[in-house]
Amino acid sequence: MLPTQPFGRTGHQSSRAIFGAAALGRMTQERADETMAVVDAGGINHIDTAADYGDSELRLAPWLAGNRHKVFLATKTGHRSGAEARAQLEASLTRMAVDQVDLIQLHNLVEPEEWETAFAPGGAVQALAKARDEGLCRFIGVTGHGLRIPAMHLRSLQAFDFDSVLLPYNFVLLERPDYRADVEALFDLCAERQVAVQTIKSIARGRWSGSREGKFSWYEPLTDPAAIARAVRYVLGNPQLFLNTSSDATLLPAVLASVAEAADFAMPSPDELRADIDTFGITSLFDGDALERI
Repeated sequence: MLPTQPFGRTGHQSSRAIFGAAALGRMTQERADETMAVVDAGGINHIDTAADYGDSELRLAPWLAGNRHKVFLATKTGHRSGAEARAQLEASLTRMAVDQVDLIQLHNLVEPEEWETAFAPGGAVQALAKARDEGLCRFIGVTGHGLRIPAMHLRSLQAFDFDSVLLPYNFVLLERPDYRADVEALFDLCAERQVAVQTIKSIARGRWSGSREGKFSWYEPLTDPAAIARAVRYVLGNPQLFLNTSSDATLLPAVLASVAEAADFAMPSPDELRADIDTFGITSLFDGDALERI
């Protein structure tokens, strides 16, 4: 089984690997059911989806009908106005056929003008706090992508007491001194407040060259099991962090094996990770501050 630890101050003992249910977005129901069987058998007890992830919420519904009690269930809204965010949360509950999610997250809150709208009176933050008070969700988080997001998460935490954050985290990104400094400041504040920290893009190899047609993830992932294991240990070697699995479900077994087998999560050396950069051609996903809404 997978190791678990408290998901911030929520009281839930979440598996260190969280299922990134974006993987279900373009699947048939049959394939989604097979994937959820792998999730269940692998010991994952925390699922992260979003209204914007295609049919992901719909594909989860049949599995949740008999297993809702087993998992911490998180989704996201990309809307910034209060009315739209509330409506999208309610639609997510309907699609998943549940009365409540454990965590609702503001999806990719990074642009300053969107931030101002979300935090204004009548904005998404106020509406989701009201939805929490009414029992539609239990906790509220914020997510984001790109090089600016650690600093934006700090700004968000100064304005509202979020329960979780989510951001990109891998060795190549943390080699940037500017990104590392913002990440470390964010992690310090999260530790002080017991805010859960989720990471994405842990096994990213780089951006796809050419079309993404027929690809299962937004970025090209590592596929070598040993390299995946080192990338996983780089994340989970930090006891503060959770790892959200790739949207390429074909890599789920390799990631789960890496998490289950590395019980002590000994951090790989910088030399090992730099060797992987050379061997597999790993590059940064972000050029300047290029963003993808995922």
